[in-house]
Amino acid sequence: MQREVKDANEITWTCIQAYAGLSNGEENKAAALVSEERDTYWVVCTPSGGAKSVRLELNNNWEESLNDKELLHKIQQQLEQ
Repeated sequence: MQREVKDANEITWTCIQAYAGLSNGEENKAAALVSEERDTYWVVCTPSGGAKSVRLELNNNWEESLNDKELLHKIQQQLEQ
């Protein structure tokens, strides 16, 4: 699933779980898995502007559990590292 959020600088971030869309195969799901114990996956967020993409470690249900403000905060934290 793909999700878009817009930050205060009017940059639209498109976030998608890593390897999503390649196929529904279990090997692609396993490739995106960070930790089976914590049920976390890699999510890549790409900006519409000149900023760099970021890779986030998020819970399996990140699409529903994180609101836009929380997702943007995680993107900002990753950019500052």
